[in-house]
Parts: sequence; C-alpha cells; structure tokens
Amino acid sequence: MRTCATAIGTIPGWASTWSTRAVTRSPRRHRRALGGAFACSAGAGRLIRIPGSRPGRSERDVVRTLVLNAGFEPLAVVSFKRALVLVLSGKATMLAQDEEHPILGNGGAWGRPSVILLTRYVRIPHARRVPVSRRGVLRRDGGRCAYCARNATTIDHVLPRSRGGKDTWENLVACCLSCNNRKSDRTPEEMGWTLRTPPRAPQGSGWVVSGMERPAPGWDEFLAPAA
Repeated sequence: MRTCATAIGTIPGWASTWSTRAVTRSPRRHRRALGGAFACSAGAGRLIRIPGSRPGRSERDVVRTLVLNAGFEPLAVVSFKRALVLVLSGKATMLAQDEEHPILGNGGAWGRPSVILLTRYVRIPHARRVPVSRRGVLRRDGGRCAYCARNATTIDHVLPRSRGGKDTWENLVACCLSCNNRKSDRTPEEMGWTLRTPPRAPQGSGWVVSGMERPAPGWDEFLAPAA
C-alpha cells in the first residue's frame, strides 16, 4: 500500500479510453450509465447515491476501493474500476494505491486506487440507522449467546414476538440453540436470566457503509477518525 497526494497521472491506455467513453456521453446518458449506483445504507430503505458510479455484479472477489466524502468521512466501498472513473472524470483524487494488485498495461504496471477522496461533498441524512438483520445481530454480539456466552447460531426476541416483541435492534440478541429452546416465549426476567450486554443499535462507519465489515489492509488510518 502506498499513500499518494495526487491523482493517477499516466495510466494504461485501456483505462483512459474506457473512461473517456464513460464521461463524454450526453448528461442524461451519462447519469444513466454512471449515476445509478447506491453505495451505502442510510437507514431502513434509504441509500446514498455516489456520483459517477454504477451498479454491477458482486465485488466480493475483486480489489475494492474506499471512497471518502470531501470531509474525509467514509462513504462507500466500490470496485477499482468505479474508483478509476471517479478519478479520471475529476470527481475524486487518489489518496492511496494498492501496488500488490497492479493495473497492467502496455506501458507498465500501475497501483490500483485503494482510497479516493471525493472533490465535492455528498450530503447524507443525519440519521443513518442500520437495517436490522439476522447476520447483523450475530455480528454485533460477536457470535456469542447474550445469555450464556456460548457460540450463537440463532437470534432471540428478548420480549417474545408472541407477546408483542418487535424486530428491532433493542429487542433482538444472538442466542445459542439451547437457550433459545429453553426460553421459548418467556422473558429473561421470567427465566431468572440477565443479558450480558443491553442490546442497542450498532453505529459507526463499519455498519452504515456496505463493505466496511471487511476493511482492506491500509484503510486503518483513514477509518480511525470516523471510529
């Protein structure tokens, strides 16, 4: 990982050609081609639009790029090709590059964008509540049962759903199968149990930005201010 203060500079011919095609379309076609991606969650059912990116297939197996808002707060995680378009179109500058996964071209090899900074601030909602999910509850609780601390494979409603319990962060906890079966439709108080930690909605960029649960090496210095 190498930190840099300027944009890419000389780039492979394929990247320049591809980017030129992308940014010289008419404004309407350009928005359709590059403005349709929604990169990070901003509460239940709401997403933040990142200018210059577009939706695509899963990026789990490709090199990812961290996108910082103009105020340096983490905003999104995108593929390096999306990041390259943002840089070449003047919408972002590159702060760090990944030289372990270079871009190969006729003129040599170039480090891929690892962290980029948007040149214009993207407004985001003040309240960015993380949508509730089974995976999220297990992750928040560290994969441990909220009652006995053993390995958790299920989730439990603190106030049973049959008694009006809601599907909220404050009413859901990770739970082992044994405790879940024993508790059934009773409350922890009725069982004589105590929650190890009061359940709360998770916060922080690692939760509200999709892809931040798996930070890439070298992102730490850019994520620390937002922790």
